[in-house]
Amino acid sequence: MSLKEKLLSDMKESMKSKDTIRLETVRCVISALKKQEIDTRKDLTEEEILTIVTREVKKRKEAAALYEQGNRPELKDKEMQEMEILQTYLPEQVSEEDLRRRIQEVIAETGAEGMKDFGKIMKTLVPEFKGKADNAQIKELANEYLN
Repeated sequence: MSLKEKLLSDMKESMKSKDTIRLETVRCVISALKKQEIDTRKDLTEEEILTIVTREVKKRKEAAALYEQGNRPELKDKEMQEMEILQTYLPEQVSEEDLRRRIQEVIAETGAEGMKDFGKIMKTLVPEFKGKADNAQIKELANEYLN
C-alpha cells in the first residue's frame, strides 16, 4: 500500500471512528498532496509525498514553539498531537548516535576540515537521511564536528 493510499484509508477510518484531530490532520496533508499534483500536473512519487509529510511535520513543530512562546498551551498541545499523527507516516527516525556515527564517517570520507567543507557533508547526508532525521538536527551535529 502506497503512502497516499494509506493516508486516504486513514482518512476514511477516522471519519468512521469520529477521530476529529486525526481527520483534520490527514485531510490537511491530502490537500497539500493534491495541490502539489495540480501545480506539477503529474502524480507524486513516494519520495515527493514523504517530502510533503516532512514539511507538514516541520510546520507543526514551528507552530508549537510559537504557541509556547505566546503562552497558548492548548494550541501548542493540538499542534503536538498533529505532529505525532504525521510522524506515523514517516519512516522510523534514526537515533542521534547513529546519525553522529554517520556524520563522522562522511567527514572522514570527504576529508572535510572545517566549515568550508560543510556543503560537501550536507550534500551527502541530507539525501541519505531524508525523512529519517530532521535537517536541522543534521546541520547542528555537522556544525558541532566541524568546529
